[in-house]
This record gives sequence, structure tokens and C-alpha cells, in this order.
Amino acid sequence: MREAAGSLAKEGVRDIDLFFTHSHYDHIIGLPFFNAIYDPRVSVDLWSGHLAGKTTTRQLIGQFMRPPWFPVEPDICRATMNFRDFAAGDTLKPHPGIVIHTTRLNHPGGCIGYRIEWADRVIAMVYDTEHVTGKLDEAALELMADADLAIYDATYLEAEMQKYLGFGHSTWQEGIKLAKKAGAKRLAMFHHAPGRTDRELDDMQHDAQKSFPEAFFAFDGQSLQL
Repeated sequence: MREAAGSLAKEGVRDIDLFFTHSHYDHIIGLPFFNAIYDPRVSVDLWSGHLAGKTTTRQLIGQFMRPPWFPVEPDICRATMNFRDFAAGDTLKPHPGIVIHTTRLNHPGGCIGYRIEWADRVIAMVYDTEHVTGKLDEAALELMADADLAIYDATYLEAEMQKYLGFGHSTWQEGIKLAKKAGAKRLAMFHHAPGRTDRELDDMQHDAQKSFPEAFFAFDGQSLQL
């Protein structure tokens, strides 16, 4: 998030939308360091739907960004902050020409998957989610259908899944099954288990590309052209 803010500032972007998949620490810890929210010239819309009917986006940010977890509260932000609530299944149109389909994923506490359609390109964001062995996830297939790029939760290996049932994550093997069935053009494996070494990830990518050549294991700072 910190690096993203710097990049957007260099490009002169002052109208920003942030979409939460969910609010577990590993996905939100960077928000207070997203410098755009402190810039009075910037407008930031924050969207969430995984806690629809339970916690609003405004409440979510207020609960997370405050002492003792962070030294200041959201009222220090000088950007124009707009809090947007939706429910899984809603279709969002944040700007002209951009259509975002949403669905609920299988993850503890709730999670939203996104299908972003813009300029005849499609990106499917399918994480965090846990698959059911032997049954392809219909929600994931809908998000990934003919996508130019699908990003999938590949935390574990199939051999590890029995140990981690209920943790809310999936495997690269399942991602490839889904991508093939859905007709996705490229598949980015995301959400690597923290203990993996770069060598292990390289070996896993090599194995994945044997069955789906356009699969790759995403890395920090990577840029893609669609």
C-alpha cells in the first residue's frame, strides 16, 4: 500500500477506489501507511461487502485504525474519504466503463471475490477461498470465465490440505483446474504460505506451468500488462 500510494502520486492520480476482499490483518495492515489518505487533494472511496449487515465500511476502518493498534484515528485523514457498502452479489459501477461483479468466497469471517471488467479486459480476483475436494467452485468459475487474468489463492499444496482444512485457503493445483474449466487466459498464483522459500516457489511454478503454461507465481512489486 505504501508503494502504491507513491506510484499513484507520481502519476498524479487523485481519485482512488480501494476494495476490501476481507479485513484480516494480512490484507489490511498497510492501510494506515497508504499516504494518499492524508493528502487533502485526493478523494478515496473505500468499499467493503464481506460484513454486510454486520459492520459498515466506516465502522471497519474506525475499529482498525485507532489506538492502541495505531497512534491516530481516521479523523486525521485529510483526503476526502467516502465509505461505500455493498453486499455479495452486487454489481458495482465505480466509474464510467468499469463494471465489477462481486460474490462471496469460502473463507472464515467472509470474503468477497471480484470480477473487474474494463476496456474489453477482465481480471478475476479469487482470494481468500477454500475449495472442496472433487468439486469445482461455481462462484470461482463465474468470476474467472474467459478472464484475461485470474488471480487465485494458492497458499497450500494438495498434500497439505488435510492438515489445513478450515483455514480458508486453496492450492495451485485447484487454481489450474478452475482456470482451464473457465477458459482464463493467464493465472497468477497469489497468497503464498509465508514459510515458502523463493526456490520452493520457483519449483512450484515450474510444476504448474507443465499443465498450464500461462500460470505464474506472483511476486512482490510485479507489474503486468493486459
